[in-house]
Amino acid sequence: MLFLSSLWQFSRPHTIIGTTLSVIALYLIAIASNHLPPSTILSPGHLQLILAAWLACICGNIYIVGLNQLYDIEIDRVNKPHLPLASGAFSVQQGKWIIGITGILAIAIAVICSPWLLATVLISIILGTAYSAPPIRLKRFSLLAAFCILAVRGLVVNVGLFTYFNQSLTPVLSFPPIIWIITLFILVFTIAIAIFKDVPDMAGDQKFQIQTFTISWGKPAILNITRWVISIAYLSMMAAGIWLLPAVNTAFLVGFHGVLLGLLWWRSQDVALEDQQAIASFYQFIWKLFFLEYLLFPLACFMPI
Repeated sequence: MLFLSSLWQFSRPHTIIGTTLSVIALYLIAIASNHLPPSTILSPGHLQLILAAWLACICGNIYIVGLNQLYDIEIDRVNKPHLPLASGAFSVQQGKWIIGITGILAIAIAVICSPWLLATVLISIILGTAYSAPPIRLKRFSLLAAFCILAVRGLVVNVGLFTYFNQSLTPVLSFPPIIWIITLFILVFTIAIAIFKDVPDMAGDQKFQIQTFTISWGKPAILNITRWVISIAYLSMMAAGIWLLPAVNTAFLVGFHGVLLGLLWWRSQDVALEDQQAIASFYQFIWKLFFLEYLLFPLACFMPI
């Protein structure tokens, strides 16, 4: 049980949840885009399709976050001492075995399933490796680090997984408006995650000379930018729901994003930037808003118009 608990922490649960929700949501959007009845969602063939994608993406996810921990042990001892490598719950050798096995499994599953799934997994792994591993280690540079996160979470996952599911459901390659809308939305939203993620880690980044937006601009500026970036994403989605997405339930999409916009501003008013726990709590709140998108879009697709 101790090993499984440490493995769960090593996998960074919030990223596992995000990956799982994105796989399910993009599968459901592909079903809706091809006008397939909801009864086909749980058909055996389709369940195999989604299970394969989920396993490949989860293994790739663990490889990427595990590799980052492997090269950030000293930094994590300052910023995240609870993580298994930083705390000593896992040895370096165990960490290497885990990322090696999950990386190989991710690629092997994708090779068996589809060229599109393989492209999604390979590009994600390549960018994740470039982000963390020397000599490239793009995380040292604010803009390049943000680019890696945006590219994987915003573009590669959404377009790659949707294409994989869509091609498996129909021989015709098509990209309905909703997939471009959700991709652009997630790209913008991921900017907020990319720039705020270093606020809780400021102490360790300063100590080890990792140049981040937080160190360059300060915590208050980053909080304000994060708030406005997410607000722009929500307002743009509300506009898209009214004018660009006639095939979804507009009232639900616009109304729910209006509620989330109000919740964001209410929640961001009381973030104590000198309190590490308060900063971490707000960062997790941003991730919860991110998770919600992968629930809202499929619901808007299947709800009666």
